[in-house]
Amino acid sequence: MTIPGQLEERVNKFDFAAAAAGTPPRTPAQRSNLLTLTALGYQSWRGQALTLLTGRPLPLAREAAYFGALCRPQAGQAWLDIGTSSGFYAGVLARAGARVLACDISPAMLKVAARRETSPLIQYALLDAECSGLPDESFDGVTIGATLNETAHPRQMLAEAARLLRPGGQLWLMTLARDGSGLQAALGRFGGLSFPDEAQLDAWVPQLTAAGSWRRANVLFGQWIKA
Repeated sequence: MTIPGQLEERVNKFDFAAAAAGTPPRTPAQRSNLLTLTALGYQSWRGQALTLLTGRPLPLAREAAYFGALCRPQAGQAWLDIGTSSGFYAGVLARAGARVLACDISPAMLKVAARRETSPLIQYALLDAECSGLPDESFDGVTIGATLNETAHPRQMLAEAARLLRPGGQLWLMTLARDGSGLQAALGRFGGLSFPDEAQLDAWVPQLTAAGSWRRANVLFGQWIKA
């Protein structure tokens, strides 16, 4: 399935601005992403974040290679990149020839992403992926980066991702897993962040089957397949 055709027509007709206006209150972490300054500095942070969090070199190139090896995105496939931020996964997918709907709740992030990743295979949308309104079984794959930690409703976001996947489609997560630390407790209390563990993730997507995962410190990469 590709984005052109019926899906593209429905995406183009969808009122993204109205959908965004009707969303629930944001977490502090989400609100910070609405700031232009955050958006401008995000890619620099993203390039170093996993190395800093794990204490060992984990550059974006290695993350992209691991994603590509497990998920093997193909030319002509349709993918949804939830919380695209500066467009990292959208760019990786487009370079593999996949067509991408890259969404975010932050106009500032979308502007940065559109400047960084200019492939015509990427379509950017201001869209809340917890309640997208997009058609069932529209995508061959869904990627979610650390956005899952920032939303107040991670279970709802995963349920929406599962709904949008066609049978045989795959969900890819990069998330910070629970480690029981005081820092995570403080970030949850004051920043609205959530840190699911592997068992929670499996329970939240009962219609999907875990296909592979890799964890370094509290950084978790995972792949699930829709039966």
